[in-house]
Amino acid sequence: MNSLDLMKMGFRNLFRRKARTILTVLGVVIGTAAIVVMLSLGIGMNESFDREMKRMGSLNVIDVNNYRMMESGGGGMVTSVQSSVLDDKTVSKISQLEGVEVVTPLLEAHPKFISGKYVTIVQLIGIDTRAMKAFDFKAAEGRLLQEGESYTVLFGSNSAQNFYNPKARRSFSFGFGMGGMQGQKPLVDVMNDKLSFTFDMSYGEKRPTTGAGNEPNKKPAPLYKAKVAGVLAQSNDEKDYCVYMDINQLKKLLAEYKKSQSSQERQRDSQNQQGYQRIKVKVADVKDVDKVQQKIKEMGFGTNSLADIRKSMQKQAGIIQTVLGGIGAISLLIAALGITNTMIMSIYERTREIGVMKVLGCMLGDIRRLFLFEAGMIGLIGGMVGIAFSYGASILLNSVGAGFLNSGRMGMAGSEPGKISVIPPWLALAAVAFAIFVGLVSGFYPARRAMKLSALEAIKTE
Repeated sequence: MNSLDLMKMGFRNLFRRKARTILTVLGVVIGTAAIVVMLSLGIGMNESFDREMKRMGSLNVIDVNNYRMMESGGGGMVTSVQSSVLDDKTVSKISQLEGVEVVTPLLEAHPKFISGKYVTIVQLIGIDTRAMKAFDFKAAEGRLLQEGESYTVLFGSNSAQNFYNPKARRSFSFGFGMGGMQGQKPLVDVMNDKLSFTFDMSYGEKRPTTGAGNEPNKKPAPLYKAKVAGVLAQSNDEKDYCVYMDINQLKKLLAEYKKSQSSQERQRDSQNQQGYQRIKVKVADVKDVDKVQQKIKEMGFGTNSLADIRKSMQKQAGIIQTVLGGIGAISLLIAALGITNTMIMSIYERTREIGVMKVLGCMLGDIRRLFLFEAGMIGLIGGMVGIAFSYGASILLNSVGAGFLNSGRMGMAGSEPGKISVIPPWLALAAVAFAIFVGLVSGFYPARRAMKLSALEAIKTE
């Protein structure tokens, strides 16, 4: 029997009992659609996590600090222990690690910026200006910093919102000035208004003439005229609320300020400040983040990255996806039992036909192929129709259900409408292939039973 005759006979047998075939195919349709939709919810959850992580920052950036978590005592308590100093030698060692693309130290200070009657205290971060583009710094106004610029700063998108008038009543509350609420016009236009800054927090305030710790010959802290290179584009991370400067220039300014400090202040700052506060590391491939983090931890430093949060989220999503997939698999298992039942019933109805085929010299392998073809076709048709239903259910879920999820993101900058159900092409193809596989497995036992029928006994059957 050639393949074409086998296929014709197989289709004829399937459509001989249309109602039973349709019901069996419907079982496969429900099982396939159930497992695909359930898995699509898990995939949609993963994509949603990744989207939120990217909004928070880059997944291949590691923050290094000089504090590491250690267990203390037998109770399993975790404490933060200060480790080695983050200095230029550390920066050099980290930059030589395999997989590291770029490294920059971060030096932090908190100067007071003044513009006319308005002031603000900002977090000023010294950074290697050559690494800014690699760490996704983008200017919405003006430009980025250039190496060697003196007194030049780069404002975060929201850092200008914190200017306030210290002499006005209720001028400053909870870290925001009168123009400090996001979306409102700030009190100071940093790109056009004159700006100056100092590291003396008491600048513009009345100084006590006497008192402990006040030196009569103490030099006043220098006041610098600031040049604003630009304002950063909104990024939904720390860059929005900080001001940046070339790290080498910030070192010089802090050294000058140190000369104006009292001996007590210099002693206190020398104890608190040693080396850099943090180091930022960008890894070329996000897959190498864990490996690089582990190597940095082995050096004795603490690390954190969005990849840590992503890993935890993916683990939770994986558990949920497994549970949902298991629920769908139960439906497909029931469908497999239906295919087996249909093929066994078909043997009883076609016993005489099978006997005649054997007497006429039909090969046992052809009989097996015939039954497996019929079972496989049930799986194929059910799988393809099930995928069509899955896409329809996915569209319905995304149009109705996603509205509830996205309503919670109103007002969040950069928020994008998300999908709660995602069916990638590989999932659709895998589902059809799995449905065919289930059909073939379900038809294997009936096919073997048909092969073992006695030709003479089968012919005698009425």
